[in-house]
Amino acid sequence: MSQADPATAPPSWPVGADEAYAAARRGLADAEQELRDQVERVAAARRALPPGPLLDDYRFAEGPTDLDRAEPIREVRLRELFDGHPTLFLYHLMFAPDAAEACPMCSMWVDGFHGVLPHLLRHTAVAVVAKAPLPKLRAWARSRGWAGLRIVSSHGTSFNADVRAEYPDGTQRPMVSVLRAEGERVRHLYSAPASFPDGGERGIDLLSPVWNVLDLLPTGRGDWYAGNDYVAEPGAGRSAPR
Repeated sequence: MSQADPATAPPSWPVGADEAYAAARRGLADAEQELRDQVERVAAARRALPPGPLLDDYRFAEGPTDLDRAEPIREVRLRELFDGHPTLFLYHLMFAPDAAEACPMCSMWVDGFHGVLPHLLRHTAVAVVAKAPLPKLRAWARSRGWAGLRIVSSHGTSFNADVRAEYPDGTQRPMVSVLRAEGERVRHLYSAPASFPDGGERGIDLLSPVWNVLDLLPTGRGDWYAGNDYVAEPGAGRSAPR
């Protein structure tokens, strides 16, 4: 696709908009471009981080790629999750061993990653890890329709605590991590929890299209919280809750 000349591009408002709207929209465009530039600067700083620590080669439990099958269960090393890629994008799913279901917000994020999985796999390996036992974790993945997404259980390991994907009391913490393969070792490059150090949220919201679309609406995101109740079984019609 050829890039159009910005000087000849039509404005971002329809015919009939008055000058007050046009002026406000031009000012907003300046702010949006400034935000874009800041996002680029932060991304460059993220890539320029010094090397993180080498991680232990943790052993996780993994089932067959067909989520309808329960067996066989195998032990998979952290290094194996790279699947030929130099990097691994890992989502730490909040799903405690004694919980009945996974965190709705985490599940929403993974829904999004699953939807663009073929594109992500052109660049990096992708996996979801949770502390829930594997049968419970796979049943949840099946109910969400996460076919083709590597789902592994860290149950019985110190992985969550070691990478700070949980609090000292064992409470789960939503987080994303980027890891790099170095020979047979794995190096930590970057992690981002859902909350910032000051306690504010939205730490990884840029990774979900849901938040970005809600921010475009007149009502904004408000105090809305994702739910597990309105996500239909795979193949069923999806409702449109209000």
